[in-house]
Amino acid sequence: MKKIGVLLVFSLFFIGCKQKISDADLAKINGYWEIEKAELPDGSKKEYTVNPTIDFIEIKGNKGFRKKVMPQMDGSYLMNNVSEKIEVTNTDGTVVLHYSTSYAKWKEEVLEVTNEHLVIRNDQDLEYTYKRPKPFSVK
Repeated sequence: MKKIGVLLVFSLFFIGCKQKISDADLAKINGYWEIEKAELPDGSKKEYTVNPTIDFIEIKGNKGFRKKVMPQMDGSYLMNNVSEKIEVTNTDGTVVLHYSTSYAKWKEEVLEVTNEHLVIRNDQDLEYTYKRPKPFSVK
């Protein structure tokens, strides 16, 4: 019985450690993000060492967009006119990004956001970790 009590306390501790995302934290989502790794529901991980595209996210209020951009050798980014609309909901610190295009709708929960990292989980329980890209130039 004592072991069950200890297990319950640890479970509540880990559940309580989930980052509450404030409206001020939402501003940290804006900018360029490079995928670093993906974690599958079975616990296996895929590391991304080279990324031909980077995500650019811009959110103002509770609406915004995400675009895929391609880094160029001069340090700039090549963009096209294709974007995904984003609508943000924040319910008691649980932030969900609702995406939509002409072809599909889906959502992702923001698990963590700092100035340097973004962690999200989609409907298929895939967890993605992003980092800020390091600019490069051949100049």
